[in-house]
Amino acid sequence: MKTANGPAGSAAAPQAVTAPITSTAIFLVVTVNPGAKSREAVLSLCRDMSSLVRSVGHRVPEGELSCITAFGSEVWERLFGKPRPAELHKFKEIRAGKRHAVSTPGDILFHIRAQRMDLGFELAAEVMARLGGAVSTVDEVHGFRFFDLRSIVGFVDGTENPQDQAAVDATLVGHEDPAFAAGSYVITQKYLHDMTGWNALKTEEQEKIIGRTKLTDIELDDSVKPPYAHNAVSKLVEDGVEVKILRDNMPFGEAGKGEFGTYFIGYSKSPRSTEKMLENMFVGKPPGTYDKLLDYSRAVSGCLFFAPSATFLEKVAP
Repeated sequence: MKTANGPAGSAAAPQAVTAPITSTAIFLVVTVNPGAKSREAVLSLCRDMSSLVRSVGHRVPEGELSCITAFGSEVWERLFGKPRPAELHKFKEIRAGKRHAVSTPGDILFHIRAQRMDLGFELAAEVMARLGGAVSTVDEVHGFRFFDLRSIVGFVDGTENPQDQAAVDATLVGHEDPAFAAGSYVITQKYLHDMTGWNALKTEEQEKIIGRTKLTDIELDDSVKPPYAHNAVSKLVEDGVEVKILRDNMPFGEAGKGEFGTYFIGYSKSPRSTEKMLENMFVGKPPGTYDKLLDYSRAVSGCLFFAPSATFLEKVAP
């Protein structure tokens, strides 16, 4: 599968951060168990990850299988030593009234994407077989495409994602941290939705909360869009220029349990972009004008990872 080139001047090849959105995804978060053998198992998998993805994906080339492997702050030096990515740190929780962006454990994220769930599941199973007792699973979410790229609340998601070179520029580290060029910061959050409350709203009320029309996915005019609209408070502008991140969110759920959710995942060249977006959503811009979608959505996880380049992973020392 083709991936975008690294930043200008970088010889490193990135992981598949900017690969097209697929119809399925698996978000697998683990912690690394104590001991030298656990470290050795993880590093061995890092070196073989590209070939493992190719081996599984070769069975169904049109399946567009990919996997991004990313690491948390608390495990980085244990695995790779120093230096470390300049802005890698633990996810910063946010509290504002009843709204809480929680910070939860997570040493490694495997973001597996494919057009078929069997491919993603097979890769996840191979990864866990390789790691064995070296890791403990924190969370595993199986996401799916919901009609025409809609979230579970019924609105199209990711409309404003950057494309092509703009996506590379928004997501991949460059000269600002040359030791980790072609890497990307990743923030994940698992949201559960109150669908009973949400579905009780009139469509016009939902549209004001999201900031777009539900059927046609047209952004509401600024003259009628409330300041608390999701796409208003999550928009980042610095020095008059909009700052983009790349979202690859996926719906998930279990109808029998009445669980409906969205797995948020945002890639950026600096975590500050996504952190500021979340601060605007939970606290408000200005404070108090928070994202009204959070009246119907609750974050139950929150992690920050760094996805180093594929070149970095292939060359990690034992």
